[in-house]
Order: sequence, then structure tokens, then C-alpha cells
Amino acid sequence: MISKQKDGWLKDMSDLFQDYSEAAGRTGAYDEMFAPGQEARESYAQVADALRRLSLADVSARADSMARTFLDRGVTFDFAGEERPFPLDIVPRVIPADEWDVLERGVAQRVRALEAFLDDVYDKMNVVTDGVIPRQLVTTSAHFHRQVHGFEPAGGVRVHISGIDVVRDAAGTFRVLEDNVRVPSGVSYVLENRRAMAKGLPEAFGQQLIRPVEEYPRRLLSALRKTAPSGVDDPTVVVLTPGVFNSAYFEHTLLAGLMGVELVEGRDLICRGNRVYMRTTAGEQRVDVIYKRIDDEFLDPLQFRSDSMLGCPGLVNAARAGGVTIANAVGNGVADDKLVYSYVPDLIRYYLSEEPVIANVDTFRLEEKEAREYVLDNLAELVVKPVDGSGGKGLVIGPDASSDELEALRRRVIADPRGWIAQPVLQLSTVPTLSGDKFGPRHVDLRPFAVNDGDDVWVLPGGLTRVALKEGSLIVNSSQGGGSKDTWVLADSPQVPVERLPRQSISIRERVSVWPVESNWRDRQSEQQQ
Repeated sequence: MISKQKDGWLKDMSDLFQDYSEAAGRTGAYDEMFAPGQEARESYAQVADALRRLSLADVSARADSMARTFLDRGVTFDFAGEERPFPLDIVPRVIPADEWDVLERGVAQRVRALEAFLDDVYDKMNVVTDGVIPRQLVTTSAHFHRQVHGFEPAGGVRVHISGIDVVRDAAGTFRVLEDNVRVPSGVSYVLENRRAMAKGLPEAFGQQLIRPVEEYPRRLLSALRKTAPSGVDDPTVVVLTPGVFNSAYFEHTLLAGLMGVELVEGRDLICRGNRVYMRTTAGEQRVDVIYKRIDDEFLDPLQFRSDSMLGCPGLVNAARAGGVTIANAVGNGVADDKLVYSYVPDLIRYYLSEEPVIANVDTFRLEEKEAREYVLDNLAELVVKPVDGSGGKGLVIGPDASSDELEALRRRVIADPRGWIAQPVLQLSTVPTLSGDKFGPRHVDLRPFAVNDGDDVWVLPGGLTRVALKEGSLIVNSSQGGGSKDTWVLADSPQVPVERLPRQSISIRERVSVWPVESNWRDRQSEQQQ
């Protein structure tokens, strides 16, 4: 560790880290950069040394430059009706190799269990017959779709892409907070954050063995092509977007560009004879794999919402007939249900005959009478979440809620106990984050992304670290005013592929290179302007 010495870096950074130790002590959380006594942890040694050499003016100038670059490249999000550059903090989150090994194994294990669960509940429901979970739990989930019951998806994979949210508790132990296997988003920020941080803090970046993230588009495309319908030698893949007004549209365009595939909207597709085609200037072209970025309810107006203009009539029947692969599969939302989440450790034991590598956060199932009575008596001390909520919507943090809010919550829970879970208030770990003229501890979570091709689950080294920019806040979602950090996974050997600094500076209007799909493709495809 870098010791706290009178003539050391901490003295030089007294203005930037003024009162940090006191603020960190107030949170009661595990700080990822500093051990007790405000000594930098070994994994943050290079980051601490780089920050020691920077003044507040330097840090602010670099932060402003990254924000301008994001705005110019369209790396934005909608907050309160205003388009803003996605906030990226200059202090990265660093994960040592041994800790990442645990996370990687735990995420892959969870994806395999959820894949088996979804395959089971849309077929024989052995998990219900064997008494692992109650039937009503599955059938009452808002995202259990009977329209896709009883058929095997083309390619045999349901969870192609997943985002498993994990947090550290006060002891520094990683725990899974929730699962995202419907339409997980945020990987574009992982790619863009790395691009920005290579130039935002090159002093630390160049001195670390950091696992790269640029392999994600190639891995994703390979998995999508591998799970195409049988008999298709050269599958055509498209990314299906709701359109330019979607908050994740930047991600849709980026991934389509990096994979070298078409970005389409529902109006660009047509179903005929249980096959899907896209309209092009050269005529109709068959589509074999659809990477959908649309919620199931809007995908096919013949099966779900009849008023939807975002999808294409006939997609579900085409998938049922094996004429097209839809990634992620329709109906995956039942595995995102936060009540199902509470059973995932049991699902891991049932399907994999393994103990969970990463534990859940302790969870109260409010449909159980004893748990519900306890929660209703202690609402002011717990976090209560809707089981089908996302983006922090509907979540109530008891200690921060008013008496009126708690009373309204009480009525909602009593009226629909199946619709809620409760958890202890977890003090998420903190990482130094620039706030005004100094750094302060801010709570973070982590969303590792995994790609499943049916034979292997590959976990992107790092993932999206989201940070609550408001002091003391536990809400990290960008839709609620949160930001992000680049996540550096350290390699434990020079033989492991690592990031390299760019050989030369790149202008703000950079071009995005397209990864080759297979080894027999050209070494590089022509660059596409984003």
C-alpha cells in the first residue's frame, strides 16, 4: 500500500481529498480505493500516483474535455427531458485479478442457471413439480408469456446477452442485486468509457495491466451467428431498435456499427411464410437473427399489444416455426422478476448441483405472511422494490421516505403483496468521485455483461460501474441522475491480453472501426462514421 506520509502524495492532494476520510467514515461503507486510515489499496497505487501529480484545474479540464467528447459523439442520455452527456468520472474503478475471477465465475454460473430455468418453465416445469418454486410464482409474473410456451427457440439459446447487477456490502463482499436478461443495456458506455479514460488519465492507464473490453462486439456477433436457425450457412443479423427517440438509441447504433450489421426498425421488416425479411434498396433480404432492443410487449402486435408500431406482425410465429432467432428470447422477463430473483440460489443448486459463487442480498418475500408482517412493521428501515421495476422506478428507501410515502407504500403492499420484495438498506461500496472542487466518496454498483453462445458463457472483463453522484444517495441509475466510471480489471499475468494506450491522439470526431466477423473476413472492414 501507499502509506499516508507527511511528504507523500496525500499531502500533495490535500485540497482534492480534503475531508474525504471524514466523509467516508460517515457512510459506513466499504471504500474501494482507501483502506482504513486512508491508505490507498495496492490495486489503486498507479491511480493514486497519477492523481498526486494533478491539480484541481488539471482534473476539471480533463473532466470537461471528456464531457465535450461524449456530447459530440452522441454519448448522451435523457434526464428530466434534457439531453445530457453521460457523466463519466475521472477516477476509474479498479478490480484486482483475484476478485474478478470470483465475479466472472459467479456471473457465468448465474447465467447458466437462468438459461436452464427459462428452458424448463416454458416446457415441462420440472422445477415446479419438484417443489423448488411454487407454480403461482411463475404464472403470475407479468413477463411470463404463454404465447411462447412449448417451443424451443432456434439456436437453443434464450439468454444470449445478460447484465447481472452486483454490489459490495459493508464488509466488501460482492452480492448479486438483480438479474437483467430481457433487454440489458449499458454496454455502449463500457466501450466509450474506456476510449475516454485512455486519454483522460493516461498516466495511470499506461502503467497498468488492464484487461481489454473491445472484444465485446466480436463476441456478441459470433454468438448471434452461432445461434442462427439450422441450415443457414451465412446468417444475416440485424439490430432491431424502437427508433431515435429511445434513450438507448446511441447504444443500438454503436453496436450495429461495430458488428457491421444493419440497424432496423419494425417498419423495415416483413414476415411471410414464417420467414422474416428486411426491405432494402435492392429488394427484400432474409433476416436470420434479430438482436431485439424492444420490450416483448411491443415486439409483435398480433401476439401482444395490438397498438404497437415498434415491432412487426408475425415475428413470434416465425420464431416458433424456427424461421428466425430472436435474441434475447421472448418471455425472458420472468427471470427478471425480483421475486424469482430470491429463488436463484435454489435454482443454481437444482439445475447445476453447485453452491452459488456469489450470494444474493437478503430478501423478504412479501407474499409470505410472516415476512410481510415483519416488513410492514419495519418499513422505515428497509428498501422496498416492485418486482417488475427497472431503473430505480418505484423503489422506496425507508430511511429516506416521509411518513406519507411510507403509509402509501403500506397500502400498496397490502393490496398486492406479490408485487413487492423488501431488502435491508445496503450501504453500497464507495469510490472517490469528483464533486465540485474536491473528491468525495460516492456509492457504486457494477453490471458485468455476459454473452452466451450455447456452449460457453463469456463475461466482459469489467462491465458498467454506475455511481450515485449525489452525496449519500444509493440510487445509481442514470435516469435518476447517476453517472459512471470506467472499470479496470487488472491482469495477473503479462500473457493475458491487456489494453494499450493509443499510439496517437484521435480527433473528437473519431471513427468507429468494425470488428471482423470470422477469421475468413477481411482483416478490417471499412470504417463507418458514427
